[in-house]
Amino acid sequence: MDKTALMTHTLKSNAKSTLLGGDLPGAVISNNQYIPPLTAEAQKTDGSVDHSSPSLDAAVLSALSQETRTVVLVGPEGSGKTTALEKLVVGWAKGEHLQNFSYVFHFRFRELNFLNGTLSLEALMLRHHGHLPPEAVPKLLREPEGVLFVFDDLDQCKDSLDPSVLDLCPDPGQPASVSCLVASMLHGSLLKGAAFVVAIRSAEGHKFLSGSRVHMLGFLKPQREAYCKGFFSDDPAAATKARMHMESTLGFYDICTSPRFCWTVCSVYKSLMDSGAKLPDTLSQLYVDILVHLIQNEARRRELVLALGKMASHCLIDQHSSCTKEELDSFGFQEFLTSVGDFLRVDDEQSDRGVFSFHSQLMQEFILATSFLLDTSTSEGVEKMLEKHKGRAKFLDAFLSGLSEPLQRQPLETLLGEMNSDRITGFKRWFKSSSEATLKGYHKKEHHRCFHLLLQAQNESLVKEVVCPTARIGISYGDMNLQDCVALSYVFRCLGEMEHLNLYRTMNLTEEQAERLAPTASLSRKITLKDSYLSTGAVPHLASALSGGLTEELDLCHSHLGDEEFKILCAGLRNCKLHTLKLRACKLTGAICGDLASALTSGSSQLCVLEMSFNEIGDQGFMKLCKAFQSPLCKLQDLELQRCEVTAASMEDFSAALRSGQSELRKVDLTQNLIGETGVEALCKSLQHPLCKLQSLNLNDCELTGACCPHFSEALMSEHCSLTDLDLSVNDLFQEGALLLCKALRRPGCPMEKLSLGRCELTPPVFEELSSVLRGGTSRLKSLIVGVNEVGDQGVKHLLDALAHPNCLLEELDLEMTGLTDACVQDLCAALRTNKTLKSLELRNNMLTDASVPELVQVMQDSDNMLELNLKYNDFSEEVFEVMDECDKISY
Repeated sequence: MDKTALMTHTLKSNAKSTLLGGDLPGAVISNNQYIPPLTAEAQKTDGSVDHSSPSLDAAVLSALSQETRTVVLVGPEGSGKTTALEKLVVGWAKGEHLQNFSYVFHFRFRELNFLNGTLSLEALMLRHHGHLPPEAVPKLLREPEGVLFVFDDLDQCKDSLDPSVLDLCPDPGQPASVSCLVASMLHGSLLKGAAFVVAIRSAEGHKFLSGSRVHMLGFLKPQREAYCKGFFSDDPAAATKARMHMESTLGFYDICTSPRFCWTVCSVYKSLMDSGAKLPDTLSQLYVDILVHLIQNEARRRELVLALGKMASHCLIDQHSSCTKEELDSFGFQEFLTSVGDFLRVDDEQSDRGVFSFHSQLMQEFILATSFLLDTSTSEGVEKMLEKHKGRAKFLDAFLSGLSEPLQRQPLETLLGEMNSDRITGFKRWFKSSSEATLKGYHKKEHHRCFHLLLQAQNESLVKEVVCPTARIGISYGDMNLQDCVALSYVFRCLGEMEHLNLYRTMNLTEEQAERLAPTASLSRKITLKDSYLSTGAVPHLASALSGGLTEELDLCHSHLGDEEFKILCAGLRNCKLHTLKLRACKLTGAICGDLASALTSGSSQLCVLEMSFNEIGDQGFMKLCKAFQSPLCKLQDLELQRCEVTAASMEDFSAALRSGQSELRKVDLTQNLIGETGVEALCKSLQHPLCKLQSLNLNDCELTGACCPHFSEALMSEHCSLTDLDLSVNDLFQEGALLLCKALRRPGCPMEKLSLGRCELTPPVFEELSSVLRGGTSRLKSLIVGVNEVGDQGVKHLLDALAHPNCLLEELDLEMTGLTDACVQDLCAALRTNKTLKSLELRNNMLTDASVPELVQVMQDSDNMLELNLKYNDFSEEVFEVMDECDKISY
């Protein structure tokens, strides 16, 4: 096979470079300007890549060097597929790779579409590739394993390639249509064993293609940097300016991965920089600049744009990417055929067979938006126009939004004349009403779309009109793409201050996304990143947003933050307004407690609430925090350390902090830590100290026993004790220990208002003593939780007697799983009828039956103070559900 002839054929093109079409693939390869695009597999977790990341070329070569016989290259328009395929073929011809193949055939479907009639596979190869000698064909057919076919623009095939709708051809000498020959090869009927690389824009509609799929990302940062350096080779400063503006300018980012788009943008930027003009701020402004550049030398510009608009609409509605010359004439192009080359590509230059298509769908949609606002020949409204193109045009409404603003359309009106004011007014009316309706809903994708349109309009007063007080912009906007981040940030900045930035379940907050969101975050009173993953690069931007920002609450629970990232975040905690920080299950260890302690004692920290449960803080880490609690600069009042591997070993330090006179701690949760009797003894020393301000202590499931109760009793008997809430649930206190607590509760002036003793192995005598406390006239208890203690009806009856007593102040009583039966219902209802304070009664997981339901429903309906009765998981049948439905205060 003549490799030189193949290389010449591959690089040959009769087309020319255009602003919208980009530089020709052959020229890019010949001039050593080729930059390999990236595949989706090359993108790391945090969204960043470097020069060593696997490229498209490497992915294709790797697949072909293995047993894979078909590689399907998937990438959007302008993503570099054609150039990549040509580089693959040229590399083979130069002997650089794929030398295990003796023959390589390169076909472009835009050319194959013009082969009418039928021909054999042998004839196709000889006719389309004149560099193949006829005598080589028999060997090629005998040894198909040494043959590679490269098909570009497979989705441009005018006929279906689906084997289910074709009669496949088994004989290489049998004449068939081109589509049948290609389908027969791809599906193994012809030349079985040959290898294929095919390029398509979308995997949808080509699911019948088997083989390895390679999804193109195109150009990310390293490739864009290399591209801009090459484009502005004589001006490094301009290269940097162009790249940074392209990457940061509002709304551009996802299309900047297209090499063709990079060509267009750099060309426009160069023209604007050379003339000293301002670079565009939005996608709409960019395309205004492009269109102005393309039509400024045209005599009948308005007519040309209107004709292009008709073609654009036709191609979108009929879902055809191209038009014939006859169709073009019907749109009014007769006088503009010499001018359309800047806008359209021609796939066959024979005048009677010419097929015309837009170089770029983005330009196609922009032309359609412009022509719609120019047209005065019809009265079609914007809603009808958008509905007509719905699902086919991605940016049409965005371009209409941009062009509806006078400053953005002014350069075009200078060249084209004034646009249709009725249509502009109609669009604004539609946009405002539809946006207000959208923002009252809960669909985040629709919210983002609205923000994108506001971004394109660049009208701050419009943002404030559309985002009215009824807008639900506090819904979760998790998992945004970068464009969404840019649009959201623009809207928030226009509003000036936001109540809540909700990014719940953001699976991958990249550095670039965080950078765009930082201004928004700094304006938000509350930020939610719960159940999210933050890349290392994202954290400094979050820290920067907190520092000097308005944020008062930050929720990072279950965010897999880790020590390294949290150390970075601590820098932002030193000078911020943060009041509440939630770090539950963030994979933190004691190693970060020094940084946290430093932030808490910085003198500018306002942090009052800190949740750090389910992190491996340990005693050493907790002791570092205890030093901070003794500083007058630490403002912390509420600390949650559930299951943080804290033990009795650090309780002396904690106790010292509580009684230091400097600690502001009011509420501490140490649930599921191994505190034990020794730890309790140390804690209770501080509870008796006049300088201790602690009001709430949670020691749920802390391996306490009845031996701890004398210490608690002594503390509660102290006149200096300020504790109002004590949770000792899920500890084996037993009868003796609990009775000691009851003795302390009798003390006049005992401040206890909420006591939790769930699953503490309590007995009926304890319930009797608790009843006596509640009836005694000195108790301030308003909440009593004694569930999961099997005392039965007789044990609970003591508490029911207390409920009926005028001295009882209880507002909440939890009797879950205490062994109640229908036998207690009469006493229960009598107590509820007498009681004037109880609001909530918990009776879950007992043994009540249908018989008790009517009386319970009646007493709840009659009670003025009772707000909630929970009867879930009792022995009820479905027959009584309707009866309980009569009272909305009952849960079942």
